[in-house]
Amino acid sequence: MGTDLTGADLTGRTALVTGGGSGIGRACAVALARAGALVHVVDRDGAAARETALATGGRAHTADLADPDAPGRLPSAVDILVNNAGLQHVAPLQDFPPDRFELIQKVMVTAPFLLIRHCLPHMYAGGWGRVVNVSSVHGLRASAYKSAYVAAKHALEGLSKVAAIEGAEHGVTSNCISPGYVRTPLVERQIGAQATAHGIAPEDVLTDVMLTRPAIKRLIEPEEVAALAVWLCGPHTGYLTGASIPLDGGWGAH
Repeated sequence: MGTDLTGADLTGRTALVTGGGSGIGRACAVALARAGALVHVVDRDGAAARETALATGGRAHTADLADPDAPGRLPSAVDILVNNAGLQHVAPLQDFPPDRFELIQKVMVTAPFLLIRHCLPHMYAGGWGRVVNVSSVHGLRASAYKSAYVAAKHALEGLSKVAAIEGAEHGVTSNCISPGYVRTPLVERQIGAQATAHGIAPEDVLTDVMLTRPAIKRLIEPEEVAALAVWLCGPHTGYLTGASIPLDGGWGAH
């Protein structure tokens, strides 16, 4: 599909994107395919994975990443791994369901670890690889009522740094993209829970909760995150590793 605007020509490369059926994952799959990569689209929703794969010329895989055996059943001959799959639960600590906390760690920490472990041998053998971890501003900062998500994203940031240190001598980089609120189904689904937790009307969540801290008062588009993910795979980023790149509209500048 040729070289895209990020300058990355990924012809001949193979990528795997988790949570690729919608939102950021779908945008990453589309952008990577546009840059020339063959994309393995992984999603719990098999129909969504197939639809994205059809749109990108990729291959669909249905997988529940809460299952520790699932990563091992996915392709390992992967040059680019995008750990994106995630979920959210909003509740005060004293009311937070322990099983929900555990589930979020399984999907957002253990699964990325298992996938990195699964794919690194191929990357090392080829002397080139890119691990792109879709973290969050909540991997760098905290918000109330999101204990599991904040804990998981902080853990993902640490995992990414270890992968960067170990992968450096093998030509493999590992970085986090840390966006604020992105216009995705995950964000849209939490509006009701945020309203309940904060005691406000649902229509006030965007202005009174989600966009209070960013300087730029709008949601981030999934395509903006995807463009950064592809750029991290391009020709000018081989020395960029172990980093967390905020895409937060100035949230962290306060």
